[in-house]
Amino acid sequence: MIGDEERMQAAVAGRDARFDGWVFLAVTSTRIYCRPSCPAVKPKREHQRFYASAAAAQEAGYRACKRCRPDASPGSPAWDWRSDVCARAMRLIGEGVVDRDGAAGLAQRLGYSLRQLERLLIAEVGAGPAALARAQRAQVARTLIENTDLPMGQVAFAAGFASIRAFNRVVADVFACSPTELRIKTQSTKARGGTATGGGAITLRLAYREPFEPSNLFGHLAAAAAPGVEEWHDGAYRRTLRLPHGPGTAALRPGPGYIECRLRVSDLRDVTAAVARCRRALDLDADPQAPMEALAADPVLAPLVAKTPGRRVPRKADGPEYAIRAVIGQQIATASAATIAAGLAERYGEPVDDPDGGLTRLFPSPEAIAAADPAHLPMPGKRKATVLALADALAAGRVDVGPGADWGRTRAALAEVPGVGPWTIEMIAMRALGDPDAFPVKDLGVIKGARHLDLGAGRALEARSQAWRPWRAYAVQYLWASSEHPTNHLPTDDRETAT
Repeated sequence: MIGDEERMQAAVAGRDARFDGWVFLAVTSTRIYCRPSCPAVKPKREHQRFYASAAAAQEAGYRACKRCRPDASPGSPAWDWRSDVCARAMRLIGEGVVDRDGAAGLAQRLGYSLRQLERLLIAEVGAGPAALARAQRAQVARTLIENTDLPMGQVAFAAGFASIRAFNRVVADVFACSPTELRIKTQSTKARGGTATGGGAITLRLAYREPFEPSNLFGHLAAAAAPGVEEWHDGAYRRTLRLPHGPGTAALRPGPGYIECRLRVSDLRDVTAAVARCRRALDLDADPQAPMEALAADPVLAPLVAKTPGRRVPRKADGPEYAIRAVIGQQIATASAATIAAGLAERYGEPVDDPDGGLTRLFPSPEAIAAADPAHLPMPGKRKATVLALADALAAGRVDVGPGADWGRTRAALAEVPGVGPWTIEMIAMRALGDPDAFPVKDLGVIKGARHLDLGAGRALEARSQAWRPWRAYAVQYLWASSEHPTNHLPTDDRETAT
């Protein structure tokens, strides 16, 4: 995209918000970089430069625009629908892996040398892993400075900086003012980005690309919620989070043009990871236009897309948790699967404090499930064996369903687990890995939706779906929503159990 100069300049001239996060406009005369949609007067063409990441613009010596806040735009959707090493690296950087393990640790997780990884990322996004992590720390710092009343030392710690000195220097370089000046400038307009902390909680606003349809997204998450681990309460989907430095909770509430995210973490270093997992759970970095255009080309799906544009794929904030719960849910009702999951959490999950609602436990880790007494797994023998085998594979690293997973390898590894079939693999690919082309053709909801729309079934539906690639996971959302069901509606009541 960066090489298509005419397309980029057309996007800037039209202030096209669809390109925000895909590309960044830098202005040589002011040394500022912006979103393509920035409302400021557009520079002359000879002063325009384009970069594939905020980090690349910062590395070239540009400062973030104070008007359009390009660093706060939704992430590039390319990292969501790709499984190559650069996409996997970007997802892991978003989880804070560089802050915890360093650039060398990131390269090791991906199976590359640091030099190889740097070369690949620089060619793809114009910056290496250290620069990308630095840009992310700056963005997290700005968010916390503007939207909380945390002391600056705690902000620096939460954003991933190793020292106050580094925090002050990076904020000054990227935003052309000190952290204190940045907070003073935004105190009178705090409603623009969030609210101050209260009772130990951090409340932020998570951006997304329009259009955004929240109904089936939140409806599905609420209906499948495992009591104690998840709940729908006070107009928000709430859940516990297993984070690198301790447990946390998140409450996600749809708002006008954003998702309100209220976090409680036991260690401020986990703010970055918590935000990344919440964004992935709600598919917030998606570019809705791409799947909409592909699906609208099908005359059967076109009316559904036109009626409710911007559907997202309901994912899970914890990949291993979903993988195990997908096996638990084989051939049983959603409510029954949620009840079993809640029972496992009560017996094997670590306790969590939740002053805001009814969350009590983390879902058990794969290690805890693998070591569980089979007598305490309330399910048929074959499924019990599959749960234990999958948990063991996850704990041993033979199956990776995290943000850095290679989707092809994960599918192959899952197929080797006894009892894990095509439906389970595709559901895990869709909701844990985030593969936008995952297509559980034998899912009951998909079958019902396809039958309702006269799209065929089995091989006929599989053949029909080829035209929807690589967005078949989004087609699943429209098939699920083609018939009347509570999961297709935004919840209106407090549901602490699945329905």
